[in-house]
Amino acid sequence: MPSKALPKYTVPSLTPQTGAKVAAVLQGRLHALNDLHLTLKHIHWNVVGPHFIAVHEMLDPQVDAVRLMVDAIAERIATLGVAPVGTPGALVEARSWDDYAIGRAGAIEHLRALDEVYVGVIGSHREAAQATEELDAVTNDLLIGHLHELELFHWFVRAHLESSGGSLDGTSAD
Repeated sequence: MPSKALPKYTVPSLTPQTGAKVAAVLQGRLHALNDLHLTLKHIHWNVVGPHFIAVHEMLDPQVDAVRLMVDAIAERIATLGVAPVGTPGALVEARSWDDYAIGRAGAIEHLRALDEVYVGVIGSHREAAQATEELDAVTNDLLIGHLHELELFHWFVRAHLESSGGSLDGTSAD
């Protein structure tokens, strides 16, 4: 479990208190992104139907990119002098969202659910970026870069759900 003690060191120009506060924000992102990459891979394995190959192949680059985000966040936490926690038990204990509930199903059903997942992850990632804006420019820049990619992946998902008239029937955008 994460230590409540202040780090013995952090990056130059930050106090140990600020480093610990930023690391705590990042720890939440680490859990969310670890969960996201597992959810994406789960969908990749369980999608079926006429749009199978399009969704199946769209997801692997997203998995790879999110895993790189996880690594960057964990390394930033360590750079701040705090030990990142990436164990499954810690993720489950800390998360405030429901587990992904769909097993083997059609592409559209998975994409509608994935739309909701991305809405949650992006919203909380944006909150984390706002929380670090005044505390640490480097961490804030990292989170903003992740937002760019996450929003792009969300657009890829929504493009499969969008009608020619631009509506997202049955998604969170309704």
